[in-house]
Amino acid sequence: MKFVKEEEEQREDYIFQKNTKTKFGTKFIIIVLIALIAGVAISGFFFELF
Repeated sequence: MKFVKEEEEQREDYIFQKNTKTKFGTKFIIIVLIALIAGVAISGFFFELF
């Protein structure tokens, strides 16, 4: 199974495609995860748990 589908290939066994929807989704998920990690760290400093 390939990880990224190239545009010129006509296969169906891939995980991601190289299109705008996949790129937007990947960036959105990464930004949300970073925001969650930052929120946990900030709340830890706020409640003086670290």
